[in-house]
Amino acid sequence: MGKKIQPNAVQPSVFEMLSESLDQARAIRRGQLAPGRVTKLEPIDVRAIRERVQMSQADFAAAIHVSKRTLQNWEQRHRSPTGPAIALLRIVERAPDLAVKVLQSA
Repeated sequence: MGKKIQPNAVQPSVFEMLSESLDQARAIRRGQLAPGRVTKLEPIDVRAIRERVQMSQADFAAAIHVSKRTLQNWEQRHRSPTGPAIALLRIVERAPDLAVKVLQSA
């Protein structure tokens, strides 16, 4: 007969690492341990970026290839941009003249 495979078998080292991580998370939550790192995400002010390049919502939405409604949701902070949209907005924020030139030529 073939080898019997245990479907829920976890290597002890992996289990131990996960268990230790959970213990650390609990200690951090209780304030007994400082987190190893804290990542603070600065919210993106989409409206300020759009106003800086002096574009209407419709024009800016078209330039960055999102719907006007999506842009409005970002500006009203009902939703947040993610992934490539954040990267594009940061480029527009930091190099508005170049970004507008490139976006309008596309």
